[in-house]
Amino acid sequence: MSRQLFVSLDGPKGAGKTTLLEAITKVLRADNKKVIRLCEKKSDPYRRETMALVNKLARNPSLDLELEVCERFADSRAWISQQVLTKQPPDSIILMDRWYPSDAAFRRMVPFAEILQLNIERNVRTPDLHVGVVTAADISWARAAARPRGLSSTVIHKLEEHVACTKAFEREIAENGWVLCRNEGTIEDATMKVISEIYRVLGCPIGIGFAG
Repeated sequence: MSRQLFVSLDGPKGAGKTTLLEAITKVLRADNKKVIRLCEKKSDPYRRETMALVNKLARNPSLDLELEVCERFADSRAWISQQVLTKQPPDSIILMDRWYPSDAAFRRMVPFAEILQLNIERNVRTPDLHVGVVTAADISWARAAARPRGLSSTVIHKLEEHVACTKAFEREIAENGWVLCRNEGTIEDATMKVISEIYRVLGCPIGIGFAG
């Protein structure tokens, strides 16, 4: 492997992204791949200011305010693209926890096509592989509710909102050609799905990770 591979995992709350990321990392490293785990939230230097705006949006929804939120997130991703991603080893697999596909799940008024354009205009790095992680909404809602931190969402507070969020995300997965990873079954099945897609993009045979 001689080039960086940039993979984003996105999805609604409670879909099991974090657990899946950990499992994928373990399999890839077992196959002697250099894996860099990054999180959009933790890499964003403007996160506090943007989340203050998100909280304001949750209290007083408006199209203009949501557009401003989308612009701020796009600005942050542009910064991460230039200041973080470029500094990673050239032969690494970068696994990013959330990227612009997540806006498809959480923005309610700004069409995703406009959000995508905002990111393109700012030269936000396009992942080599977009993975959309979803479950049936009632499953992810129950999983999120069972976590110590709960749903921990600023913008979603009711099951029906979570259902709408999940449907919107599934629609954009289909329309944008992202890889759909359903995570209602075993973590092993979901992991194998993503690993096979990563090796497909790399253009090499599946490694020893599948052998356990």
